[in-house]
Amino acid sequence: MSRFLETTLIALLLAGTAQADTLGLGRLATPDEIAAWDIDIRPDGVGLPEGRGDVFTGEELFAEQCAVCHGDFGEGVDRWPVLAGGQGTLTAERPVKTIGSYWPYLSTVWDYVHRAMPFGYAQSLSDDEVYAITAYLLYANDLVDDDFELSHENFSDVRLPNEANFFPDDRRDSPVFSAREVCMTDCKDSVEITARARIIDVTPEETMAREAAEAEDEASDAVALDVELVEAGEKVFKKCKACHQVGDAAKNRVGPMLNGIYGASLASVDGFKYSSALLSMRDEGKVWDSDALHGFLEKPKAWAKGTKMSFNGLRKEADRTAVIEYLKSASR
Repeated sequence: MSRFLETTLIALLLAGTAQADTLGLGRLATPDEIAAWDIDIRPDGVGLPEGRGDVFTGEELFAEQCAVCHGDFGEGVDRWPVLAGGQGTLTAERPVKTIGSYWPYLSTVWDYVHRAMPFGYAQSLSDDEVYAITAYLLYANDLVDDDFELSHENFSDVRLPNEANFFPDDRRDSPVFSAREVCMTDCKDSVEITARARIIDVTPEETMAREAAEAEDEASDAVALDVELVEAGEKVFKKCKACHQVGDAAKNRVGPMLNGIYGASLASVDGFKYSSALLSMRDEGKVWDSDALHGFLEKPKAWAKGTKMSFNGLRKEADRTAVIEYLKSASR
């Protein structure tokens, strides 16, 4: 039991006893009733129930219970939270805060799933199911292998990447809080803007649209797209739509969404779990230029051995050229 909860319960019991004695109301909570509320899990694992669950079981449970809101791979649906990806984005203008990039402790994951999920059916999962879903979330963030099993025995051995960046809040001891006199006027020689509203999504949509259009104009290539070739590529792309999406509402599915793919680094779409083959090629500095796209689209498994892409490829060069032009149009 956490110290806070223990202190709170003692206070409530004392208050309840006094109230019962003076007003004749209520009764003392039984040990079983207290235990039903005492479900918090501490970072050191105290409070964890016995149990275990593996990645494979967790993937099936996640698809059934969680994917409708969080996506098949934890990429998030609409405005529901993203749970996977985001590594290396915490210093960016728009950081992606996920379990793998931001959360400090695995106990927070386990406790939240156990306490509040699935949405609308909170605390309907068994302990073993929570272990399995938590194991899958670790796997979705590339923190464990696909044969990993999480249990109460190895739970405290798992460390999330951002744990070291969380530390006790010592602001109460800082000079600002300990100063006897608090400055209320003329406290600084000058005031500078350090953040803008667009970062927190409160800039009016028409302003954002104008800024986006201006940025697009500045970044557009000097050579115009071949409109007929783009249209032909859109037709050929129908073979790809079962796994990939393009457009304003594009999302990651079985494969990553392909907006902005032309000229981008390999394996660079946030929230998608790539094969080690593409990750290695990305680390080598490869980008999706025309040559790379031609090679991959012709024979994916030969061009990137170990890729998860199951499509056999586009044998006709004309089809590949058209699809590449179509992808260029989605990258402007």
